[in-house]
Amino acid sequence: MSVFKKGFMFLITLPLLGCTTVPTTTADKRLDNYVPKITTADFDYDPMQTPIAQCYADELAAGDEISGATLIDDGLSAFVIRAAFARMATKTIDLQTYIYSNDFSSKVLIGELKNAADRGVKIRILVDDYGTDSDIVDVMLLNQHPNIEVKVFNTVANRSKLLYYPQFLMDFNRLNSRMHNKLFIVDNVAYITGGRNVGSNYFYPETSANFSDTDVLFLGDMTRYATASFDKYWNHHLAIPADVFPKAKSKKAMRKLEQKFVDIQERSAADARMYNTVIQMAMRKYKQKNFDFSWGHGKFLADPPSKVEMTMDEKQEYRGEIVRALQHLWDETDTSVYISAAYFVPGQGGLEHMMREEKSGVHMTIVTNSLASTNAPTVYAKWEKYRKKLIQSGADVYEFMLSAENLRAKYHDRERKHSNFSVLHSKTMVFDDRISWIGSFNLDPRSAYFNTENVAIFESREFATKLRQMILDDTKTSWHVTLDAHNNPVWSGARTTDKTPREYHHNPDTSIFRRGWKIMLRLIPEKFV
Repeated sequence: MSVFKKGFMFLITLPLLGCTTVPTTTADKRLDNYVPKITTADFDYDPMQTPIAQCYADELAAGDEISGATLIDDGLSAFVIRAAFARMATKTIDLQTYIYSNDFSSKVLIGELKNAADRGVKIRILVDDYGTDSDIVDVMLLNQHPNIEVKVFNTVANRSKLLYYPQFLMDFNRLNSRMHNKLFIVDNVAYITGGRNVGSNYFYPETSANFSDTDVLFLGDMTRYATASFDKYWNHHLAIPADVFPKAKSKKAMRKLEQKFVDIQERSAADARMYNTVIQMAMRKYKQKNFDFSWGHGKFLADPPSKVEMTMDEKQEYRGEIVRALQHLWDETDTSVYISAAYFVPGQGGLEHMMREEKSGVHMTIVTNSLASTNAPTVYAKWEKYRKKLIQSGADVYEFMLSAENLRAKYHDRERKHSNFSVLHSKTMVFDDRISWIGSFNLDPRSAYFNTENVAIFESREFATKLRQMILDDTKTSWHVTLDAHNNPVWSGARTTDKTPREYHHNPDTSIFRRGWKIMLRLIPEKFV
């Protein structure tokens, strides 16, 4: 080996010296002595006998495989309901998420989880390594609790920041794929799914960059399928116990976190009292059967965790249960489809299918992000490729307005306080005003081929009507995109602040630089967006 090569190898391997590495599979010998804290014995109970189920015992007994569903359309409610159900839990809680931010709302939520564990509730937390900076997030510390177990999915071996991207390139197929699933399961009888990760920008509209999202709380039979999916991920060889992460073992960091819980309560006693009052109100509302449930039948679907290990060729050919179910729903639809899609890149096959459906009488209403509102301009650059043809086929196309004042105007019958910047993050559809689709699945190549995802399909006209109305409400605060005489896009609409109709012949609320950057992003292959 030449002196140059020896020197190069030394520079490459130097960062490894003294750096922490973690297993990427449970087959690693470092996990030979791993003993799980939470086992199948902890799930040996009848979910229908838990207090959460007993509140709606009559409704749940009304038919075979029946479930209830209620929409959670704003971030504050999404947080409050999670906290309320954590307090009502008596047996188990499972949390699966792509992103777990290390911010204020996340600390408050893990405080609720710790309190539940203190009562004896068994808690499993599964986070994605790519979406969660697991070396610093406080949720890892909860693994020290005897009733809480934390795992990290699809880990990067070397924790050095310097070596992160070289590892990414060396194991691209695996590390480019993400566990994008989102589940919050309580007592194996109720679960929340949708687009929200765990972080303040998903829960609080006061944050500077807020995601406008949609979740659903399901109660009943569908939950057992969600738990079965969680189990598959939890027991997969890519789910690494937090014990091997130095952060998770730090007693000092755990003491600091516990002090943070105390500080949050003591820093503002009035705010803490108000917070507890709101959570108690939500619990009381549930126990008094005042939640707006619609009852029907549904399915919970999820990609297998092994999807992340597929080769590039296998991923490009992959047609999982979610994609097949979506194709089946389209084939069975007769009149209408309403779509709220944060990231919408249907692909050539999807475009042709939708155009055929539109021409056969199935009218589409599509709401997606504008260039101004999106946090993924690469995706928007690809969306433009399909927009004109969809409009020409007859679809109504809307793009979400940037200005926070133009978000949903109605929030519990009063004006909603908004963030300075909002991104549409929903992944919902309504077929024939009868079947609803909601989950983590984006209508883009990443969800179809790379990430693992989950969705709930629910059949109930009552629920579908509510979800359709939510999508229609978003059209009122979005730009309606049409074509002029030269087939160029035109954006028209009125902001809720001044009601003045406006019309643009370029992407509204964007700079020349952002529009130019979007053009450059068209060069990126679509399969990598």
